[in-house]
Amino acid sequence: MSGDNFRVNIRTQGFKIGHASNLDAVTGCSVVLCEEGAVCGIDKRGGGTTTRQADAFEPWHVVQSVHGVLLTGGSAFGLGALSGVLAYLEERKIGFDMRVARVPIVAAVGLFDLGIGSGSVRPDPNMAYQACMNATTKSPEEGCIGAGTGATAGKLLGMDHAMKSGIGWSSLESESGLVIEALVAVNPGGDIVNPDDGTILAGVRSPVTNEELRRTTYFADARKVLLQFANLPQVEAVIENTVIGVVLTNAKLTKIQATKVAQMAHDGLARTIRPAHTMFDGDTIFTLARGEVETDVSIVGALAAEVFSEAIVGAALNAQGLGGLPAAVDVPSQ
Repeated sequence: MSGDNFRVNIRTQGFKIGHASNLDAVTGCSVVLCEEGAVCGIDKRGGGTTTRQADAFEPWHVVQSVHGVLLTGGSAFGLGALSGVLAYLEERKIGFDMRVARVPIVAAVGLFDLGIGSGSVRPDPNMAYQACMNATTKSPEEGCIGAGTGATAGKLLGMDHAMKSGIGWSSLESESGLVIEALVAVNPGGDIVNPDDGTILAGVRSPVTNEELRRTTYFADARKVLLQFANLPQVEAVIENTVIGVVLTNAKLTKIQATKVAQMAHDGLARTIRPAHTMFDGDTIFTLARGEVETDVSIVGALAAEVFSEAIVGAALNAQGLGGLPAAVDVPSQ
């Protein structure tokens, strides 16, 4: 796969990543911290996004430097976990100087994982605070951890035909010292595919009951399922297709350029997720840039799409069966 050329074990200086999980409830959250501040951007393509304090990442906003992003399960309920990140940073006197207080600028974005595990248990401030305590400069764990704990794929035909997904990470470094990485929690309603050849890695499982037939037609193929839906005047909100992530780089970018990078990173999402960007999607990508390496924004955006795609693949391949759902590692060879 393309990851053989791009995926390297390198981190962007100035960023820390941490996970916290509840395996019994099958939910969790992941935090990206930049305590010294970073230029930010955001691009929301889904019609059903769930965010908190994301306005500060928009190019028109007065804030020019932010301190992190929280990726969380629990849908809208999980957004309350952001208070734990704010508390962690405030204790360390990190934030936007408002004279009477330093206000940390951190956005939260949620994915819907209430359909697996315990839907009444969601990430809270204590869990997010623990994710901050766990944050390091090392390469993060992937799979069913953090915001990927409750992530699933292939829900178009209901949870009975879904599979386990997770959170993935990928990075690259150029000869000039440009570093670009992506952390992505992958929770699609449809399929996760290998962008090189279209092979389905995880997704909608075939509804066939014959075991011999199931081995040869394990996947229903989300594209075919969508064709079955085409005769319906309106599709109910069964897609629950949310991919949320952060592009991290040491490139020198303005807020407008960082937003452009987030926009281009969605190309990597679209290459690996079927379907993407529907009205039921929460697809949201952030960019955080440290401003150390001069380079062209188009180069950063194009490479961001590559690492974002690879991170999505990593989320599928590193997931393990959980909550009664199989993962990519459980797919029988055909």
